[in-house]
Amino acid sequence: MIDQNLLDAIKSYSENMTRPITFVMGSGEHSKRAELIEFLNKIAGTTDKINFDSTVTDDALPSPISFKVHSHIDGTLSDTGIVFSGIPGGHEFTSLILAILQAGGHTLKLDEGIQKLVKRFKKPLQFQTYVSLSCHSCPEVVQALNQFALLNDDISNEMIDGALFQEQVDANNIQGVPAVFLNGKPFANGLIDTAKLIQKLQDQYPDLLAEADDDAEQLEQQDVTIIGAGPAGVAAAIYTARKGLKVTMVADRIGGQVKDTQDIENLISVPLITGTQLSANFEKHLNEYNITLKEHVSVKKIDETVEENYSIHLNTGETFETRSIILATGAQWRKLGVPGEDENIGKGVAFCAHCDGPFFKGKEISVVGGGNSGVEAAIDLAGIVKHVTVLEFADDLKADQVLINKAKEKDNIEFITSAATQEVKATDGKVSSIVYQDRNTGETHERDLAGVFVQIGLMPNTDFIKGFVDLNRFGEIEIDARCRTDRKGIFACGDVTTVPFKQINIAMGEGSKAALSAFDYLVMQ
Repeated sequence: MIDQNLLDAIKSYSENMTRPITFVMGSGEHSKRAELIEFLNKIAGTTDKINFDSTVTDDALPSPISFKVHSHIDGTLSDTGIVFSGIPGGHEFTSLILAILQAGGHTLKLDEGIQKLVKRFKKPLQFQTYVSLSCHSCPEVVQALNQFALLNDDISNEMIDGALFQEQVDANNIQGVPAVFLNGKPFANGLIDTAKLIQKLQDQYPDLLAEADDDAEQLEQQDVTIIGAGPAGVAAAIYTARKGLKVTMVADRIGGQVKDTQDIENLISVPLITGTQLSANFEKHLNEYNITLKEHVSVKKIDETVEENYSIHLNTGETFETRSIILATGAQWRKLGVPGEDENIGKGVAFCAHCDGPFFKGKEISVVGGGNSGVEAAIDLAGIVKHVTVLEFADDLKADQVLINKAKEKDNIEFITSAATQEVKATDGKVSSIVYQDRNTGETHERDLAGVFVQIGLMPNTDFIKGFVDLNRFGEIEIDARCRTDRKGIFACGDVTTVPFKQINIAMGEGSKAALSAFDYLVMQ
């Protein structure tokens, strides 16, 4: 299950631990219990900083294949609040390694402002995160909540491998991952970054926070603040930092939408790279410069100061001033806006074929959208599901011909054009059909299926900036040829703007241009 290279890596990583940790398993019998014991024994065998004795059990753990991570603090065994139910292989192996290292005293990945905020949470928060080991988005949520647990004794998080706990998955009507439950109730579904987790908690519990520390250190005035860390934001940060400016980047996560992309084949000079790899390259390049990075943080609002600078208010409660701003907040998946869509997200309505496809093995599903993302999703799903129906609103598919040709080679993909989706229906808490109208004849059709994957493009992330800078009717930020908005000292770039063709190469160029324009503006002040 674990090859020697991974074991050697664990041994190397353990050198960063400042205190030992101990695994403690639940009691009882299970067909996978012996496999889990072997898995944990191999990990513990790499270093004396990781302890495990399968004869020592905890009856309070939820299953015979659940285990806790305990930390040794000042000679006392301390419960970290981190539980894994199942064998965390696949993408979740990284979540386990990080939990070991961080429980063992290694530095947390969360921004300092987020850490201070989580420590102020004053309500018991028991998270359960259902995952698929093949889901590349799940670890981000698991790892964030595990860190919350390490920071606050009132917080716990249990990672649950849905494949091994099918009864729970069925009982909770889960058809998409990650599926997060809080104190026994549904809380979040699908990829949700740390900043949005924090916001949902604050929205759900207005009295969540203890009093703030009024003496907390605030960030000094910045020359440029870049909001967003996709291709445009990263390019803007690097270009401004190279000019010797004082730069802060505020972002939910480095990479943005790129991080969710599988294969990228049109990045000039790079024949093939994954979104995960490119995002890692972004972070590596950013770290070469003196950039203050506030990751996993979001901007709540922007105010203009008396000195014609701007005040940035973060969701952590922090506020700081900046002389200029580059908006590079990108875009998010666009929704259909039809009855039954929002109500059934995670119950048959999904946005990520790679993450949620395995839940629909052998079933009938539909992909709404005949552009590149929709046809690519159909091709991915065709190898898993029984049949894929692609519904396209326009009279013709909008995807590249090479993708259309590849999809037509699959005998279980069907295309229906001129189809306007009207409704997603559910039965007993799960999607059961989709209703669409033939735009040519006006006739309405209903097709039985188990899942609907929405792939109809992107929507700009401009909610927090509405009314502050000019937007077009699509919600995109209006800019000129130099990436200037209608407000002095505020620039914008990438997918969030009116620039056509939402492509990585274009976003990088626009980010570079916005940075140079911001530099010229600051020099002339």
